[in-house]
Amino acid sequence: MSDLHTLSASALADGYANGTISPVEATQAVIAQIGRREPELCALYQYDPEAALAQARESEARWRSGTPLSPIDGVPGTLKENIATKGCPLPAGTAATELVPAAEDAPPAARWREAGLVLLAKTTMPDYGMLSSGLSSFHKLARNPWDLSKNPGGSSAGAGAAAAAGYGPLHVGTDIGGSVRLPAGWCGLFGLKPSNGRIPIKPPYAGRVAGPMTREVRDAAWLLTALTRPDWRDTMSLPHQAIPWLQLDRDVRGLKIGLHLDAGWGTPVEPETRAAVEAAARAFEAAGAIVEPVPAFCTRAMADGMDRFWRMRSYLDMTALPPERQAKVLPYIRDWVSTGATLSAADVFTGYSQMGALREAAVNACQPFDFVLSPTAPEPSYNAEWASPTNDPMQPFEHIAFTLPYNMSEQPAASINCGFTRAGLPIGLQIAGRRFDDLGVIQLARAWEQLRGDAPRWPM
Repeated sequence: MSDLHTLSASALADGYANGTISPVEATQAVIAQIGRREPELCALYQYDPEAALAQARESEARWRSGTPLSPIDGVPGTLKENIATKGCPLPAGTAATELVPAAEDAPPAARWREAGLVLLAKTTMPDYGMLSSGLSSFHKLARNPWDLSKNPGGSSAGAGAAAAAGYGPLHVGTDIGGSVRLPAGWCGLFGLKPSNGRIPIKPPYAGRVAGPMTREVRDAAWLLTALTRPDWRDTMSLPHQAIPWLQLDRDVRGLKIGLHLDAGWGTPVEPETRAAVEAAARAFEAAGAIVEPVPAFCTRAMADGMDRFWRMRSYLDMTALPPERQAKVLPYIRDWVSTGATLSAADVFTGYSQMGALREAAVNACQPFDFVLSPTAPEPSYNAEWASPTNDPMQPFEHIAFTLPYNMSEQPAASINCGFTRAGLPIGLQIAGRRFDDLGVIQLARAWEQLRGDAPRWPM
């Protein structure tokens, strides 16, 4: 039973149903794995193994009485720190936050509990979720389990590290410019940014979603059966649909797939990443799909405009804090935000309008295709201590040129491992679909799992 932490949610649930595994045994195995790896990964916040074991015992009793709350009742995992859980403070990754216990569960946490899942801990994130990094002024530095000198990515940093290192099979992150997909790509995982509003979240705002981060596609599908249930508190949520998430088989023959290798701005795609993504496209082509290039559709003006808008939003948030709390924010974030003082109303309004421009450009570019493939990030993971791949607050977003468009266009997009660099670092393949075709995206990701063959040897 010592290797139960390596099992998928599907395998654990099958064991619970037939009585060969108990939720307590699975949770104990994951707790032991956390004990082995957490001192060096620093992925967790509010870790409470005793509370997790109590939840596991309750699940075990439900399985024994034939009354599980869901088919995955008792499967262990984590939620990102900024997903509110009742009674737990939300520091949002920064030492500047006053720690006040949350009054209620946010929608993803409520769905988690309703499904009977075991919550081991919250997972760490950078200040305000504004970095693709495990660097934080509040949490310890999170590291990539594939190489401790490298970054897990962010802002769902701890979730990426935890999932790859065997802290249970189910994890939930959030994404507003790539914060699920980037750590998924750099940690070798499957991570889905669903269509905006597919998974109810609070607070909702432009581009923000919650999404599953798992070691295999089917586990994400199981998690979606719970997370996509309706919640009136998300004022931007989609009407609930009974989507058959577990129907993952998809014949790729005849599918028209775009290959997007030039984002139009940002860091150029480095050679090993490009080669891995092109190899994935060739594999789909060999399986019968029609693969055609997608020209660049995003511009530097779009990227810089959105940078100015978010910079001003963060500047207003930060300058509303007392000086002593402002001083606690990560210096990189303070440097990025400081230029907000120089922006005019015209700068900010023009910047905000670029969200709509990028939305239209992305939808138009993807419309001729069933799906679009691209790198998740143009480069593999980078130094653990850096705030971003450039480590330059005046160029903070050069690495999100492939992920950002799908937040603005509200299209579903996922990252899945498509290979490794010579140094052994994972490379992420992004799969984007048309608006609302979340099921299609995870079906194509499952098809890629089958084309790819054996799963990575996880760094457990």
